[in-house]
Amino acid sequence: MSYVARDDRPADKAARYSEVEGEILAVLEGESNRIARMATVASMLADAFPIFFWTGFYVVDEAKADELVVGPYQGTLGCLRIAFGRGVCGAAAATRQTQLVEDVHAFPGHIACDSRSESEIVVPVFDASGDLIAVFDVDATEKAAFDSVDAEALERLLGKVFAA
Repeated sequence: MSYVARDDRPADKAARYSEVEGEILAVLEGESNRIARMATVASMLADAFPIFFWTGFYVVDEAKADELVVGPYQGTLGCLRIAFGRGVCGAAAATRQTQLVEDVHAFPGHIACDSRSESEIVVPVFDASGDLIAVFDVDATEKAAFDSVDAEALERLLGKVFAA
């Protein structure tokens, strides 16, 4: 399956991830603020992959360690808070494992922040100490939009951006 970049040139998905990873890392060089890093990642990935309908972070709430609160994102209104274990984002937070969901309507307890969402990938985000700091959530309006290429590329990128 190939993706089309915003400039309408066909590109292999893995190659496009590699290209955008280099761009993101170059932009973030020297920037230590976590919110700025999250905003940049969400923005640049949303722009790089037109299939991404909602792209952003849910951050572990400092006051409630078992709850996520919406962070920087691109897209329609997101859910404000999600408990660990609830929905796809909560499952990723609770298990500390990437959740790849081909059909969100078949996922037990899915939270419909936007009814147009059909598939989703959620990647846990860790800091340099290995502590969970957020989850990165991407939704698409078509079923089965994400696969292992997305999971591997996003895990690698987020590790470089936040655990380094």
